[in-house]
Amino acid sequence: MQRDFTMPVYKELLMILAEAGYAFQTYSDFVTNPGPRVVVLRHDIDRKKGNALVFAEIQHARGITGSYYFRIVPESWDEDIIREVARLGHEVGYHYEDVDLVRKKKHLSGSALIEAAYSHFAIQLGRFRELVPVHTICSHGSPLSPFDNKMIWKHYSYRDLGILAEPYLDTDFSRIAYLTDTGRRWNGRAVTIRDHAGASALAFPHIRNTRQLTAAVKSKQLPDQIMLNFHPQRWNDAMIPWLTEWSCQPVKNLLKRGLRFIRRIFGRG
Repeated sequence: MQRDFTMPVYKELLMILAEAGYAFQTYSDFVTNPGPRVVVLRHDIDRKKGNALVFAEIQHARGITGSYYFRIVPESWDEDIIREVARLGHEVGYHYEDVDLVRKKKHLSGSALIEAAYSHFAIQLGRFRELVPVHTICSHGSPLSPFDNKMIWKHYSYRDLGILAEPYLDTDFSRIAYLTDTGRRWNGRAVTIRDHAGASALAFPHIRNTRQLTAAVKSKQLPDQIMLNFHPQRWNDAMIPWLTEWSCQPVKNLLKRGLRFIRRIFGRG
């Protein structure tokens, strides 16, 4: 049986989507001028930044553009890769986690934490803009943190900094399908802390693996507008990194289930 979460599987998915009549847009293009039948390819670069470039090159060779959100931590931040992804025609944005980073570094809370996190965000956004244009941002889930990084925007507006949109806050997921490979599965709502589209979002619980996702595309089970979220570190051809992801993910999923249970009881995060 073919291994899932490999580059051949990814290439096949792109081909099936194109054959089904879907066009591809970056998130910023979708926000400003959404196509009638379109897929937004979103990529959260949590780590293994080199895999992001592989994805970007695969898409570029097919005339496809996507959106790539980089963290500022060493596992994700690489100025050469960020520039190259943008040079290939893709959108680059900030995968922000400023609340969690500031909390860990300065041990703040309350309004002081929010104020410091916003200042930190603005500085890091400036670092990105020294390299490439940035029009959209996307929060990092920081699953171990008790705080949601999006909480900044209850007190500040990212539009004041020239940001057009944030996927979790500016996308109507009651109309647009959102599927993410979080948990190394496409129906992992039970094993994600914050990478989900909310209670009113369209749900596709039967789509667990990429084979089932391509089958759903072929059988027209998905709507005309889709956002697919990829974490490139999960996708590997070489056996050792593939096995590492395959073997570690069940443990991570179990821990996330536990965190969800605890936070449901105590009402945190």
